[in-house]
Amino acid sequence: MTERTGQPTAGGADALTERAMVVLLERPVVALNADLAEMLAECERSGRVLQIVTPPGSRLTLPLHRVVTGTEARWVVCDGDAYYEGATGRPLYWDGSSFALVPDALDYAPGFIARPTAPTGAQVALTFQVRHPSDGTLGGQVERLMVMLTGRPPIGWGATEPLEHRWEPAALTASARDAVRRGGIAKLIAIGAGPRTAIATLEFSAFAPPATGIAEMSVLTVGYAPDDPPPVADLPALVDRLAAEHHLGALLAQLTPGSADLTTEPRWTGSPAPIGLAAAGALTGPPGFTRQRIGPEHAPMTWFGLGDGRSPEYWRRHQELLRHLRSTS
Repeated sequence: MTERTGQPTAGGADALTERAMVVLLERPVVALNADLAEMLAECERSGRVLQIVTPPGSRLTLPLHRVVTGTEARWVVCDGDAYYEGATGRPLYWDGSSFALVPDALDYAPGFIARPTAPTGAQVALTFQVRHPSDGTLGGQVERLMVMLTGRPPIGWGATEPLEHRWEPAALTASARDAVRRGGIAKLIAIGAGPRTAIATLEFSAFAPPATGIAEMSVLTVGYAPDDPPPVADLPALVDRLAAEHHLGALLAQLTPGSADLTTEPRWTGSPAPIGLAAAGALTGPPGFTRQRIGPEHAPMTWFGLGDGRSPEYWRRHQELLRHLRSTS
């Protein structure tokens, strides 16, 4: 990267063009701190993409990795004289205004397919949707799941890392509802205090009128070391207990190879694979799908087993199930 614009950089960025804001970070672990959050907000206002450049030895925290796997930002790894996308391994080059994909690249970058430096364990991710009433406390589903999987409730929450607040659902609720009232989306983080690393990313938004209430889309991820098998077989019972105590619209469980501390290095560790899907209602599935009735009588749910979390091929079953449920809804 050699070109700069004459514009002053913003929020500590190292380069600013019409298309991108570029920041160079040489840290062992890069987190979604307040400075990066400010840059993301400025990029959203200006129509730019935030491009975070790190050396190949850097790792991203889970909240920041979630950001760079979306459309808001790109993780650029500088490996000698070459660049590649840290989340995918695709080679990149500086085109004069941003880092872009090398159009004729046929292979992953060599650094991406090198052996990971950290032991590869497993990460259980539970993605769930909830429709909350206009007045009730938020955060109960994440708290209950974290207790069931780690033995402890969350210890803190906030919008950036390190987290600013001790865990208090009432305070989280007030913050989220204030953001939603102002027409925004509340994007928050919660962390656990148990023996296993647990991090949740929570999003709260308003339903489109005339519907009322708050929509939640959250992901809780728990890390397991190579000698600590994840509780795949226990998940249907866990979701059953959750649905008996809290509102729950749907939940997808998946397993991803990765570090037990939930950081991600810019190297290939394996693909996520589904375990099961819980959907609201007493439902039937396509032929060949196992299903289990869970939840209370007044708000039944159905758990569909999709696989053991070890084969990405089972995403085809996931898509088949979704097509069936949509066609029968």
